[in-house]
Amino acid sequence: MSAIEKLRGLGALARSAPAAIAIGAVGIASIALAADVAQTDETQVTGLLKTRLPKTQLTKVDCKKVDGLCEVTAGENLFYVNHGARYLIIGRVYDMETRQDLTAARLLEINPDMLVGGAAKANAAAAEAPDEAAPEVSAAKGGVGRTTLPVRPVALNLASLPSDGAIVWGNRAAKQTVTVFTDFRCGYCRALTNVLRSMDVRVVERPISVLGSRDIADRVYCSKNQEQALHAAYAGEPFKAPGSCDTKGLDANEKFAQKHGLSGTPVIVRSDGAMLEGYRPKEFLEAWLKGAKS
Repeated sequence: MSAIEKLRGLGALARSAPAAIAIGAVGIASIALAADVAQTDETQVTGLLKTRLPKTQLTKVDCKKVDGLCEVTAGENLFYVNHGARYLIIGRVYDMETRQDLTAARLLEINPDMLVGGAAKANAAAAEAPDEAAPEVSAAKGGVGRTTLPVRPVALNLASLPSDGAIVWGNRAAKQTVTVFTDFRCGYCRALTNVLRSMDVRVVERPISVLGSRDIADRVYCSKNQEQALHAAYAGEPFKAPGSCDTKGLDANEKFAQKHGLSGTPVIVRSDGAMLEGYRPKEFLEAWLKGAKS
């Protein structure tokens, strides 16, 4: 390359430098403008909601979490509105690319206790209450006894459960196994199932009827392809099932749940018996399952 050509190249570079700097400045300005617009949207939406829902105590308005919508938290409640705050949406937002229930995850962040069955709290209250304050009922033999719910263990021993009543799915050759007590009408169970489908884990699912779903459980359990029927049931899709089959295993699930005070779903049990109540995200479950004691 000649000296003249080199000089021409340097000149072109020098002329393009201001343009590059200008483009960079425009990019930074665009980011700042987008953030400012989002902030303006949230301020406007908050003002409109205070006018249209004067009795609702708003906690936070976030117009950045879900494209096209503003997420509104009011205490332990969650709903969505459009950016003009004209349309109010009550329900779940589901990300079809990541197969995640975004609403369930947010509700867990807002109030983890809402995913836990009420029996544990009732047992704690009964344990702390003095004897004279406890309700009394006539016992079968004429004596007097306290009415309490079954004591909820920190861990669950699943040895008394028969192999019947379990729907095994996922990676059957996986190193980790997790047992879940679920209800086919439970939204958090559906969300948990979608998370487990994305993990390398063997799932032993034991349906229990907390929300009146025993008819669905019977049909899923009696299906030739239980795993396919299970996912169809959660998705609300039709699936083929024979007329009837032996469902004594499902009866055993129900009795086990009643005995151990499992009044809410989902309940997640690790291979070492450690128990969790309620939905948990993928990252949490992966770490928790690895912590199983051998």
